[in-house]
Amino acid sequence: MFERKKRRFLRLMIVEDEPLIAFDNERFLTDEGFEIVATVDRVEDAVALIERQAIDMVLADVSLSDGSGIDVARAAHEAGIAVLFATGECPVEAKSLADGCLGKPYTQRDLLLAIGAIEAVHAGQMPKRLPAGFTLFKTAI
Repeated sequence: MFERKKRRFLRLMIVEDEPLIAFDNERFLTDEGFEIVATVDRVEDAVALIERQAIDMVLADVSLSDGSGIDVARAAHEAGIAVLFATGECPVEAKSLADGCLGKPYTQRDLLLAIGAIEAVHAGQMPKRLPAGFTLFKTAI
């Protein structure tokens, strides 16, 4: 009766150094039908995975214990992978490297809406609804 919508981005990597946030996001997104390729908390690990894994989207925090999520976004951007920053403060560089930025704290519903908005843009459509605290940088692909 209620069928899940077909996902454009199925394989996600979570880059987050707060264990509770990382765990909650991984569990929630898995329950929503996404495949979590990896959940990492270090820039070096994330960049290495981007170079050798098939990933559709990176969900990245900016402030990581060993550096900046901006470096992760740069590697993903160069590899043609969509990037959603989920962070307390969106960096200026985000516009050129990411598809959007979701401000912390956010709800699971807002996370799902943000991913959906980026999926819509990559499908050549305008998103129907943007969540609170979300900035969409790219409106046409």
